[in-house]
Amino acid sequence: MNTDVFSPEKRSAVMRCVKGRDTSPELAVRRILRAAGIGYRLGGIGLPGRPDVVMKGRKVALFVHGCFWHGHDCPRGARQPKTNADYWIAKISRNRARDAAAVKALEASGWRVVVVWECEMRKADFAARLIAMVLGQAASVAA
Repeated sequence: MNTDVFSPEKRSAVMRCVKGRDTSPELAVRRILRAAGIGYRLGGIGLPGRPDVVMKGRKVALFVHGCFWHGHDCPRGARQPKTNADYWIAKISRNRARDAAAVKALEASGWRVVVVWECEMRKADFAARLIAMVLGQAASVAA
């Protein structure tokens, strides 16, 4: 039984509007890196999971994850969808498994992986922690 409030055509149109790249959190991370003078490339084509930002010389792969879409354990990520819940729970579970496999494959290839969560970006010292993590001076972006 379909419990979606939109018709399939309307739902499709709504989902097309969800950006997969150049999101506000990604742009904010890139601004921080640029201001710190840290060079990077976009897209990560050819790398597992296609990281959002790649620093090839440092062998750092950076992912910017939305809390809901990637199942973070914060209030926004833990929010359960009200419609079509079975689909979304399975979808987010697949996203988490895919993310874990990408991190494992990158680390096995000698890359350092930095995962930035959307909710972490609201903290006052986020920029300093991100830069420290990228430069290898901190163990985690999360405090």
